[in-house]
Amino acid sequence: MALITLKHFSEALKMQMETYVIIPQRSSVGEIGIANNAKSEKYKCLYLLHGLSDDHTIWLRRTSIERYAAEYGICVVMPCGHRSFYTDMKYGGKYYTYIAKELPQIIREFFCVSDKREDNFIAGLSMGGYGALKIGLRESSSFCAAAGLSSVADIGRKDFDIPKIPIFGEELVIPDQENLFRLAEVHNTDTDRPRIYMAVGTEDFMYEDNVRLKEKFESLDYDYTYREEPGTHCWAFWDEQIQYALKWFLCKEDF
Repeated sequence: MALITLKHFSEALKMQMETYVIIPQRSSVGEIGIANNAKSEKYKCLYLLHGLSDDHTIWLRRTSIERYAAEYGICVVMPCGHRSFYTDMKYGGKYYTYIAKELPQIIREFFCVSDKREDNFIAGLSMGGYGALKIGLRESSSFCAAAGLSSVADIGRKDFDIPKIPIFGEELVIPDQENLFRLAEVHNTDTDRPRIYMAVGTEDFMYEDNVRLKEKFESLDYDYTYREEPGTHCWAFWDEQIQYALKWFLCKEDF
């Protein structure tokens, strides 16, 4: 596997950005202790989003995502969304446009990754779980599946200590396109609606919101998988769950 730091200009954000990319190295004779499942065709690609307190480096620092990706021979793209909740902010950058629309084009420009819908996935934790589910639902022509781990399931909760005014404005009106419950309803009849995976720890402070979102998806017609087990809002949980999510994405196994 190769780890590439991609420094590039974003037209959506009008600034330089940095993205981490893990991609299989086809020739790795002599490399010890890691699988090499590089393929001759274009690579499947997972976009992996970070949480509110972190940045694009965090998945590599806190998990073994490179080793997990090597087992499947896939590319993993880890962008920086800052504290945007992956939205086109009222007072800030157009992070939704950047990550959901612009970045996949940039990645395909520089790397040998597939542009087929069935080969592209998106996942994230906490704020990134919200972003992944939102982007997956709204951009289902680009992503065949989305996974939210310990997601901020209800962005409208009034007791969340998150920077909502820069995102939504002083009136804090949450548009339907930013509300996961409404998005699930709106896109329920789409012929290309994505497969959905959710995981949350039973001791997580957002557990009840995730259960409500689970019930919403279960009431609709999605190909939907939900996993809960003991755990809090922590990296020990996410390191384990991203392994399940990868297997679900690529082997289509339910748990």
